[in-house]
Amino acid sequence: MTVAKSFHLVSLGCAKNTVDSESMAQLLGGAGYQSTASADEAEVLIVNTCGFIGPAKDESYQVLGDLAAGKQAGQMLIAAGCLTQRYGQEVLQRVPGIDGLLGTRRWMDVLDLIGKLRQRPHPEPLYHLPDEALTVGRDEKDVLRIAATGPSAYIKIADGCRRPCAFCAIPLIKGTLVSRPMEAILHEARALQDAGVREINLIAQDSTDYGHDLGQRGGLAALLEGLVEAVPEVDWIRVLYNYPGSVSDRQIEVMAQHAQLIPYLDMPLQHAHPQTLKRMRRPANVDWVYRTLEKMRAAIPDLALRSTFIVGYPGETDEEFETLMDFIRDIRFDRVGAFTFSFEPGTTSEPLGDPIAQEVKDERKERLMLAQQKISLENNQAQVGKTLDVLIEGHGEVEGSGESIAVGRSYRDAPEIDGLVFVEGQPPVGEIVPVRITGAMPYDLSGEVETTRSVISLDSLQAS
Repeated sequence: MTVAKSFHLVSLGCAKNTVDSESMAQLLGGAGYQSTASADEAEVLIVNTCGFIGPAKDESYQVLGDLAAGKQAGQMLIAAGCLTQRYGQEVLQRVPGIDGLLGTRRWMDVLDLIGKLRQRPHPEPLYHLPDEALTVGRDEKDVLRIAATGPSAYIKIADGCRRPCAFCAIPLIKGTLVSRPMEAILHEARALQDAGVREINLIAQDSTDYGHDLGQRGGLAALLEGLVEAVPEVDWIRVLYNYPGSVSDRQIEVMAQHAQLIPYLDMPLQHAHPQTLKRMRRPANVDWVYRTLEKMRAAIPDLALRSTFIVGYPGETDEEFETLMDFIRDIRFDRVGAFTFSFEPGTTSEPLGDPIAQEVKDERKERLMLAQQKISLENNQAQVGKTLDVLIEGHGEVEGSGESIAVGRSYRDAPEIDGLVFVEGQPPVGEIVPVRITGAMPYDLSGEVETTRSVISLDSLQAS
């Protein structure tokens, strides 16, 4: 049986989508709606979809279809987010039973749409995909653009993207760059600090472009300096999604000066062969990558590097792929994600088609990840004997032994995408504890709480 003024919200896709979902939940809660864990009990069903690549679209359609099939009398189903923004009519055709469409550019209108659905004279679905919404709306209705899970949180600093990447549909979905006012971000960071959050992760489609649309030069570096001053009690501040060619000397300098700005760089490079990068409409100056990473490693000791790559992009020859493999072995990233090319209609890569067989893509991806697995293991083995700060996120037991264990992350591990640190005993959730690393796996570490000192700072880590 459904409960009046209740909602069940499913958030799919990336952390940026999670922030949008949390923002919609804030609006609903402010209007007196209660969140329910069960779809059967909710009056309003919302799926914040992902439409980035084929598998993500398939998952979105599956979740929408399942909810539509089980929808009861008196329930309304709203498809929101990226998939809806890009494929509106197609979504309705593929999933009968959807009552309303809400694009990602107007997530802040969720209450308005619900109100219109209550008043509609006929049961036809209602659209809320206004043509004039060329970019994500700036009228955020005073909600916090954050998503917090225990001691860790995300803050969205910008939305949309002005980069011309040929394979990417994000500008089609979100529009161009829309940076959020710095004071709003600092206000949200202070609220998270007051709530006891230990880690803030800054997210955007391209964090290094922050402030460009506001007429700011060096906007990200200025924001980082502002955050360090505003939230001195937040232990870790991490910047995700740094665009190649846009990591400035000033950003490097600021990161090197402040221990809160942890030594972690996520730079999705996508490939390493200049010709492949040119077809992708990505920065093709691989020498810049080498120079910048050399500068960063010199300025920021113990820098953890993460990147992502696409294999099987149209026209990728065996030679181009081998260049990518050599690059990965040379740079020795700590963390790598790899994806096979996903054909996206409407992108500038569409004329190139999708000529490389899926089995070739899969084989290249497997080769790349096997090579990276060896590198990741060696990098992790180099941590054995060191003491690292670990943010404790949960407790459990070693399978089959009943032995207590804690699970957390070091500064080298971004939430949800990187590895874990398994710690003997049960140090408190939400605390950052010094852990002596005793074991290494390809992606994870294990260790024990260092009892000789209670705190290890990133200042001392970077100086080691």
